[in-house]
Amino acid sequence: MNFKELGLIAPILKALAAQGYTEPTPIQRQAIPPALRGRDVLGCAQTGTGKTCAFAAPILQRLHADVVMGPRYIRALILTPTRELALQIQASFQSYGRNLPLRSAVIFGGVGQQPQVEKLKKGVDILVATPGRLLDLQGQGLLDLSRVEIFVLDEADRMLDMGFIHDVRRVLKLLPEKKQTLFFSATMPPEVMDLVNALLHDPVRVAVDPVSSPVEVIDQRLYFVDKGSKSKLLAYLLQTLEAKNALVFTRTKHGANKVAGDLQKAGISAAAIHGNKSQTARQQALSDFKAGRVRCLVATDIAARGIDIEELSHVFNYNLPEVPETYVHRIGRTGRAGHGGAAISFCDYAEKEYLKGMERLLGRPIPVVEDHPWPMQVFEVPKDARGRAVNAEDAEARAAARERRRQRDAAQTRQAQDAPLQPAPAKRREPRWQKASRPGVLDAVLPERTAGAPEEVLGEFSRPDPLSSDHIMDATARLLAPRKRSLRPEPRSQEGGASQSRRRRGKSQGEGASQPARRVREAQPPKAAPAPAGKKRRDRGRGPRGGRPPVLPQKSGAVKDSTEQPSLMKPYYMEHD
Repeated sequence: MNFKELGLIAPILKALAAQGYTEPTPIQRQAIPPALRGRDVLGCAQTGTGKTCAFAAPILQRLHADVVMGPRYIRALILTPTRELALQIQASFQSYGRNLPLRSAVIFGGVGQQPQVEKLKKGVDILVATPGRLLDLQGQGLLDLSRVEIFVLDEADRMLDMGFIHDVRRVLKLLPEKKQTLFFSATMPPEVMDLVNALLHDPVRVAVDPVSSPVEVIDQRLYFVDKGSKSKLLAYLLQTLEAKNALVFTRTKHGANKVAGDLQKAGISAAAIHGNKSQTARQQALSDFKAGRVRCLVATDIAARGIDIEELSHVFNYNLPEVPETYVHRIGRTGRAGHGGAAISFCDYAEKEYLKGMERLLGRPIPVVEDHPWPMQVFEVPKDARGRAVNAEDAEARAAARERRRQRDAAQTRQAQDAPLQPAPAKRREPRWQKASRPGVLDAVLPERTAGAPEEVLGEFSRPDPLSSDHIMDATARLLAPRKRSLRPEPRSQEGGASQSRRRRGKSQGEGASQPARRVREAQPPKAAPAPAGKKRRDRGRGPRGGRPPVLPQKSGAVKDSTEQPSLMKPYYMEHD
């Protein structure tokens, strides 16, 4: 059977021929015909069997058959767990649809969103995305999923392993209820089956080989070796086996960096790829590996799925995975599209429990190679100070992280000590003309208080703040204090003026008064002359029996504000009239 018999149109057949595809794989033969008819498809197949073409070709053909007039909108959504897999699927859509007028785009986290947003604004028909960035852009109102016609969930079990299952459920709520769904997974745990039952409607089930079984063409080998000798054995095997290229899987990010460094010291070009690397660095390392510029790529399980590397000769399990299914996904990087390959695993004494789970899943033991220069010599599990078993890789990663923090803190301390002490900058004195032009606090609150006063008198430090609590309380106490009235006028001189003693007291206080007070005193209107003797006037409201208003005792002839006088709070609260 060829691709033409599957019902694909000529533009897609031409693009597949350009990629070197001659015969469809089993998953493609079983999945493409029902997908072209619009049926939901549940595909169970291990990685490397051609799943991407099994859903990409039907999507391209169905969207091309139903032409949409007007602006483009998202008609097909492909959800993937990792950035690398998203980029690979996008590249496949571009290759298979090179002869069709359809536009596709890919969005994922770890990079700036603006270039991705610009592509979305231009309009796309097919969108490949990771869950995090998709929900982020949708929350910002930058994309609309309400008119999606075809939805693809790829590597569903990996979504579950990476904790994306809740994000997947949130994405499903944004999609229309009526749509075609293509569901692909290498394993079918109960949680994935619950999602299948809720998402798919009368699906066509497609299974290729027993679930989680490895590709038969892969040559699997096992080496028992101590943890400290794994790097030396890896470099030895890369040289003796004449591996063209190799993908090495480690347990931790620190381990990936360490193994890559050890290989470089041994003269083998290597690069590390893991979650702590930036997206740009990860893409550059993967691109160098595919182009042959790097011979060995050391990775964590982030690269265990969806990375299609043509003619990958060797896969090394530097650390055995805790989850047995992960072993199948790792070794599936080689032996793709029917090509041969080798999967070599290292096992120390603490990892024997993981080995049992892997062999139980495979249904047979992995062949052991005993003739090598570094046989196992440690036959006990590492323990901590309390005698508890520990994972050596995790403990080493934590110790390395603490050492990096210590070095960073020491560098910061040393930098602070080596820095010369900078003298405090001298306070620049403000020019007097600039200070005079700036309004003070009293200028805004009591403009009549400071009107016309020179800056020498009303300096910045000589102005009281009328809004401070003491002055406000003083003013309040002055307003509430009872006024003592004296019904007996002060003795006057024959000229009708103040007495001689008062004149002397006023003179002495006037000389010592401040210039603003003198200015205010000069601005007061002149006092009226006393009425002639023998002539009575009845002036309502002026005083008892029409007499003169009572004279309040004053210390000075100047009218003062409450903020200029001593506090009246004490006499107000202590004196009883």
